[in-house]
Amino acid sequence: MNREISVVAYDAAWSGLFEQEKVALQQVLGTNALEIHHMGSTSVEGLAAKPILDILIAVHSLAEVDGCEHAMRALGYEAKGENGIPGRRYFRKGGARRTHHIHVFRAGDAQLLRHLAFRDYLRAHPDVVQAYAGLKMALAAEHWHDAKSYQAGKDAFIGQHETLALAWYTRR
Repeated sequence: MNREISVVAYDAAWSGLFEQEKVALQQVLGTNALEIHHMGSTSVEGLAAKPILDILIAVHSLAEVDGCEHAMRALGYEAKGENGIPGRRYFRKGGARRTHHIHVFRAGDAQLLRHLAFRDYLRAHPDVVQAYAGLKMALAAEHWHDAKSYQAGKDAFIGQHETLALAWYTRR
């Protein structure tokens, strides 16, 4: 079943919603959670986004995360396992009207660096944010009913800027 793609203007409330969710996640994951980051488009001021909070978590043990599935379910999350990315634990909240995505990796996983570099690069490059927002809005208008086409339309832009972001991030 395809979900409708809706890209909206940046909402300053997203950062507060993340902070609230971070507290609940820290309680569930305890000392296994080393870092909990707001990532994705909702974490970049001024960037139009699908109104879904993406949360990145670095943990000591993925096995311990697997053991928390019942507690995550109590917070409204559905566990999806690796969901196509080896070494990840993926959770989503909100069913067909998603509100949150959680991406959990073991500390030191290269995926953590990739996501944080891209987020911080966007935060530091407003011209890239403006171009990305325009692309996302155009793709959402054209592919409002087709998430795969929407994502595919962003792939080249993300790939290009992710490479630049990683180089920029490691030079800082």
